[in-house]
Amino acid sequence: MNRRRADTVVGVFLGFVLSAGGALGWRAYRRRRAFEQSMGSMMDSSMGTMHGPDPLWYAVGTLLVAGGIGGVYLAVRGELTDSEATDSAERIGPDPTSTETTASMDGEDSRAKSLDPESDPRARVLDLLPDDERRVLEPVLDSPGITQIELRDRSDFSKSKVSQTVSSLEKRGLLYRERQGRTYRVYPSEDLQQQ
Repeated sequence: MNRRRADTVVGVFLGFVLSAGGALGWRAYRRRRAFEQSMGSMMDSSMGTMHGPDPLWYAVGTLLVAGGIGGVYLAVRGELTDSEATDSAERIGPDPTSTETTASMDGEDSRAKSLDPESDPRARVLDLLPDDERRVLEPVLDSPGITQIELRDRSDFSKSKVSQTVSSLEKRGLLYRERQGRTYRVYPSEDLQQQ
């Protein structure tokens, strides 16, 4: 749920709580006034308290409940994201006239040149892979012949996750493995080694 929608929902709910508390307080006030007018001076003030709560309690209770709800919501509100603002900012894009944008565009141009497939295919391949596959392929590129046990230690994945990821990368031709005892040694593909 985005922040704007949550603000609306909580605002409507607080409005309902305040109006319900106000209505109950007004009803108690009217009942008490009617009782006092009908009984007049026959009863002392202690008898009047037996015929319903004081309207002031409704007002205080309503304000406490509304304040509690508002306080809890404000504490949680920071965790909500305003996805509409984020979406519109992504659609609109950066302001090309700002100095920060110009500097970042220059940085992006230099990165784009360095990630040119012709200049550095290894970095380009790593850039295109999902994070889990990158965490497995990068140590293989740095240390060809690494064992799957060492890969598990470097990537902080489970044994099965490393095995599945290596199999997936092997099917796509990015690496190959050779059996050595109870484990495999993993090597990058010839295309990646040449680069």
